[in-house]
Amino acid sequence: MSEPRIGVSIVTMGDRPQQVEALLASIAIQGVLPTRLVIVGNGTSLPDFTAVPGLSGLAGGVTTIELDENLGCPGGRNVAIRRLAELGDVDVVVELDDDGLLVDSGVLRKVQEMYAADPKLGIVGFRIADEHGETQRRHVPRLRSTDPMRRGPVTAFLGGGHALSMKMLAETGPWPAEFFFTHEETDLSWRALDAGWKILYEPDLLLQHPKTSPARHSVYYRMTARNRVWLARRNLPLPLVPAYLGIWTLLTVARTRSAAGLRAWAGGFAEGIRTPCGRRQPMRWRTVWRMTMLGRPPVI
Repeated sequence: MSEPRIGVSIVTMGDRPQQVEALLASIAIQGVLPTRLVIVGNGTSLPDFTAVPGLSGLAGGVTTIELDENLGCPGGRNVAIRRLAELGDVDVVVELDDDGLLVDSGVLRKVQEMYAADPKLGIVGFRIADEHGETQRRHVPRLRSTDPMRRGPVTAFLGGGHALSMKMLAETGPWPAEFFFTHEETDLSWRALDAGWKILYEPDLLLQHPKTSPARHSVYYRMTARNRVWLARRNLPLPLVPAYLGIWTLLTVARTRSAAGLRAWAGGFAEGIRTPCGRRQPMRWRTVWRMTMLGRPPVI
């Protein structure tokens, strides 16, 4: 494959203008500049980012899109993906959290080289580390592994920093916008694997990101439960649905120390059962086997 054209997508709610400017500055010093840069204001207006030094050198310039309402992280990303698809000159989109930072100038070049070497590469997951170089355990996309420097094929990726093949997205479909927040990466991963695409974790691709907890969001417990149910209903063969939900129910009860959190989780679980989950397209059993061989069966 010839050198793929790289696009970059950033979704922001407008509450981190300084962090977004710092991220844009780190993009501007990349050895390989993106063909397109799309910034989505998720229910917010956007300032003029063209004044950031170096962005004037982008071949396709900076495209800003202001949405009237917050569509959630996956919904906002889909807006950027649709615009890139309409423009037609991007082969791989790199999606970055608005409070992240590319500390190395070779990130986009590495992404380009990886996709040029493998036409079936669908998703590349970045390593996420804080300003002290520490990677949280939940950011290592493997079971029973605490080593964030172990690269290779995986069955999941991190939403904060990753690359997606536009050809893959045309085949699998975009992010599940109805999820709004949590588990959208798993849904996309499962569909990509089932369609025969590869997911790689590359620790040399570093996104510096503040240490956070997903539970900082007030809707965390409800949406986590609802989206797990939707995830199973949408993607798993029927015999695996009760196994998956049963395992995660037991784990949640064992791990959650907050009574309020458990009540919110139970409400979200019930919501996931009774509400539409989107199109059901269960993965093939050979995909289940493939994921098991990679160390992460889809019931865990």
